[in-house]
Amino acid sequence: MPTSSIAPWDLPSPHIHELDVADAEIDGYQHVNNAVYVEWLDRAAWEHSSVLGLPVDRCRMLDRGMAVVRNVIVYRRAAVLGDRVQVATWLLPGATRMRVRRRFQVRRVQDGETLVRAEIDYACIELSSGRPARWPPEFTVSYAILPEVLEAHRALEVL
Repeated sequence: MPTSSIAPWDLPSPHIHELDVADAEIDGYQHVNNAVYVEWLDRAAWEHSSVLGLPVDRCRMLDRGMAVVRNVIVYRRAAVLGDRVQVATWLLPGATRMRVRRRFQVRRVQDGETLVRAEIDYACIELSSGRPARWPPEFTVSYAILPEVLEAHRALEVL
């Protein structure tokens, strides 16, 4: 059985959202517009939260959600029409107990080339008021940081 020449993910145990580049995502330079990558990261985060037991309906019931505080995105290569991409995400500790951070890596399926790396900081808010709020117990359980991810992240270079 041949071995794959595609490098492993930056971190272990990723949640992976896979998609095909759509015509509407292509800009005047004939590649995926940079704003589209932000949408892809957002989709992957929502999907991952749902898989972890916190779909949007549950968050509304709890009157809690996670709001973006800060984005750091490094664009390395462009995706083009016809590419299939994978958006991987991992949870990382935030700066405070009311925050969490996500690491993202976007790769082209055909060759495993990393197109984008990003880290986004989120703060917990009370949905009804928009004010910062403590995490409910469900967030603490669902957004637990995997020890192997935390250890591997420490070894990574800054974006």
